[in-house]
Formats: sequence, C-alpha cells, structure tokens
Amino acid sequence: MGYYDQNDENQNKKRKGSHTSYFLSGLGGAIIGALLILLAFPGSGLLINESNENTTEKSTDSESMKQTQQSLSVDVTSAVTDAVDKASDAVVGITNIQETTFWGQQGKNESSSAEAGTGSGVVYKKDGGKAYIVTNNHVIEDANELEVTLSDGTKLPAELQGSDPWTDLAVIVVDGDKIKTIAEFGKSEKLKPGEPVIAIGNPLGLQFSGSITQGIISGLERTIEVDINEDGQVDWNAEVIQTDAAINPGNSGGALVNMSGQVIGINSMKIAENAVEGIGLSIPIDSVIPIINDIEEYGEVKRAFLGVNLASVEEISQYHQQNTLKLPKKVTAGVAITGVQSNSPADKAGLAEFDVIVGMDNEEIHDVVELRKYLYNDKKIGDKVKITYYRDGKKETTEVMLSSSEI
Repeated sequence: MGYYDQNDENQNKKRKGSHTSYFLSGLGGAIIGALLILLAFPGSGLLINESNENTTEKSTDSESMKQTQQSLSVDVTSAVTDAVDKASDAVVGITNIQETTFWGQQGKNESSSAEAGTGSGVVYKKDGGKAYIVTNNHVIEDANELEVTLSDGTKLPAELQGSDPWTDLAVIVVDGDKIKTIAEFGKSEKLKPGEPVIAIGNPLGLQFSGSITQGIISGLERTIEVDINEDGQVDWNAEVIQTDAAINPGNSGGALVNMSGQVIGINSMKIAENAVEGIGLSIPIDSVIPIINDIEEYGEVKRAFLGVNLASVEEISQYHQQNTLKLPKKVTAGVAITGVQSNSPADKAGLAEFDVIVGMDNEEIHDVVELRKYLYNDKKIGDKVKITYYRDGKKETTEVMLSSSEI
C-alpha cells in the first residue's frame, strides 16, 4: 500500500517557484542589455539600413555600367581605313577559265571549260565605255575565257588586251558601265623603307575576296631572277618592292597601296620556303605604267630589237670558249651570239654567229640578263648602240640601228 509524503509536495512547489524566478530574471536581463546597447549606440540600427542601401546602389551602378558598355559604339577612322575605303573597290577578282579535253563515253574526245585559277587585278582607267584592268601575266596565262568579279559580287566577261611575260604584267578589258571606282596611281620612286603599306587582293580565291593585310616597305629595288621559258636558265632580273604585308596565292595582280590610298605596286609573288616568312614582292608602279601604256596601244610591249640568239659565256664550256669562240684566256664573261636573224639590225651591222659581245655603249656586258636589261630599259626603237665584241680572238666594234621586232 502506497503512501503520500507531504514533504515531497512541498519540495515540488519550491522547485517550480525557483524555475519561474530564473526565467523572469533572465528575460529581464536580456531586455535591460538590449536597452543598454541601444542607449550606448543610438545609430546602430541605421548601420544595417545604410549597408543595404549601399549594396543596392552598387548593384544599380553595376547594371548601369553593363548597359553603358553594351550600347557603346566606336567609329574608328584612321589612315588605314581611309586608304582602304579609297582603293579597295578598284581591286577585282580574275578567274582564268581553260578548256580541258577528255575521253568521252562515246569513245570520242570531248571538251569542257573549267576554272583553272584565280587572281586579282586593279581597275586603273575608263575610256570609251571600257574599263582597263592591270594584272599579272601568270594570272591570265593560257586562258580560254576570263571573268572579272567586282567587289559587290558582280561578274563580268573580260577580254585580254595584251600581256608581257618579261615583266609579268597583262591588261584585260571589261564593259565600263558597272565600274564605279578607279584606282589612283602613286609614285614608287618616293617610297621609303619602313613606310606602312596595305596589300589588297583575293588570297586563296574569291572566297576571301577583298582581303586587307598591312605591313611596311621592307626593301626597294630588290632583284629577283626569272626563268621565262622554264629551261633552268635565268632570262631576266625583275626589280621589285619587298614588303612584309601578307601576299598569298590569289593576291597576284592585286594592289599594294600607300597610306594615301594610292597604288604604288602590283603584287606579283612571294618567296615561299619553310625558312622564310613575310617576304612579299610587288612590281613598282613606275615600272608598270610604261608597260601597260604599250599594251593598251599595241597589245604588246614594243622593245628595241637586235635580232640575235644569245648565250652567256659563263654557261659555255671551257673547251668551246677556247676552240669555238676563240676567246682570249683573260675574257671569262660576255654574251655569245649563237644565231643571227636575216635582215635584222645585227645582221645589217655585220654581227655574226660566235661573236662575243662584251660591251654596249659605255656599259660592260657580262651575261644575257645584263644585255637584255640595257637593251630593254635604256634603249628605244630607232636608237643607235655601239657594240664591242670579240671575233676570232680580236676585239672589234660596230654600230647597230635598233628597230622593232616587226621589221
């Protein structure tokens, strides 16, 4: 049988009273502490609000900056962009179309026309309803048809006016109605090494038409050996401008432009070797102008004509130098005449096979390239030239009246 102890009930009452007093005293302490903080730091409640406001302001400023950057538009105008605006539309694409023959299904030869290559050209003149375009000879070589693509994509059939393999230049003609921009020629003799230039053309075909590359004039009056007939012998020394503006296949015939937007060269080639980078070559415009003037008028370049077949002495064996040409041992350079055309200027002046030319006027002649350079660059049709030569071991001179090849 259980029982109830009065002392236990009293103890419980005492415990409940003590817990209540602890809670009330703790709550009061917290309230008093909070009041003391507010009294000691009356602006503490505003610090939170200010912090929130600053955060909001920073966020707003950030959004504003983003909006400003997105709406910012820069209109860049410089000497380069001005030059490009002036000259680029005068640079066109040229497609060389050739006829190919193949064995057809009927057992007969059939032919079709296909694109054989592309290059560039520069529109430099409009006259009589036609527009004249200068390009490289190797761009139009062996073409059955030529097509010109303007900067806006318009395609026009073109006709060959004439070409010159010695300088690698050609002129083609198109209908002038669609031509809006004509290039302005500058003066290549005024160029300086280090001067900035721009190359405009169609590298790798019409897909990249109107490509612009920039560089400087790396060198002037560079001489490049040229083998015209691909027989392994040097036929001509081309004088060119060297630039590091990128010139790639398809740029041939395009424009090299100065900062005034003037064409100062016709891009011709680049040196493509694994160890070489940034050597592009351009034909100086001062050399281009007389060539294209002749092509416009005659369909070819009129040059002084001598009427001989030639070989450089240094390419002839020692045996034939001594026994066939009968040269003195001290003569180790010059140009041997290997044939004379009948009734030519050389024939009329008495020159003969196995004569060895060593001088023209006051210039020493060491090889075929030097002879051609002097004849083509320094002499005109109708000029006289004094030729110094060896015949049977004796030095002699004669005067030749130069004519055109048609006479």
